[in-house]
Amino acid sequence: MPTEVFNMSGLPWYAIRVKTSCEQRVRVHLEQKCYSVLLPTQRVRRRWSDRIKIVDTPLFPGYVFCQLDNHCPAKVITTPGVLNIVGFGRAPAAIADAEIAALQRLVRANLDAEPWPYFAVGQMVLVSAGPLAGVEGRVVSIANLLRLVISVTLLQRSVAVAVEREWLLPVRDAAVPAAQKAIAC
Repeated sequence: MPTEVFNMSGLPWYAIRVKTSCEQRVRVHLEQKCYSVLLPTQRVRRRWSDRIKIVDTPLFPGYVFCQLDNHCPAKVITTPGVLNIVGFGRAPAAIADAEIAALQRLVRANLDAEPWPYFAVGQMVLVSAGPLAGVEGRVVSIANLLRLVISVTLLQRSVAVAVEREWLLPVRDAAVPAAQKAIAC
């Protein structure tokens, strides 16, 4: 997984749409131009005719996250492999700092994550313990395994990570200690 990127400059983060399979190359080019870049990845087993190999693939295929001044996006747009900056009309749309911070925590925690369909509805929870303590997300259940879905609303994309039921608190009850509240997720 890539290294963690902090928001030291105070500049907003944007989603950069890139050509298929160009995420790593665009990340390198943008870093060479001194931009802060975030490219969350997952480890995946790929099978070829003669071998099986574990490779890193983007959690958000076709996107790289970049911190930039939206008044001067020309250096980013002219980067080889970049298609555009995600936005509304001609104006780039910033990604919420909390969403980028959650992705950075996910990268730092080095947990198994996978791309996940975006859910517009579902219960929001706060992780109260474990390596993702303090992160908010939506809960879904797959084959009796509890997963926390961390979303980037602007892209309508999400990633899912397995979590322990005891780590979670409903957001509306987040101020109440876990021992005092029974959670029915």
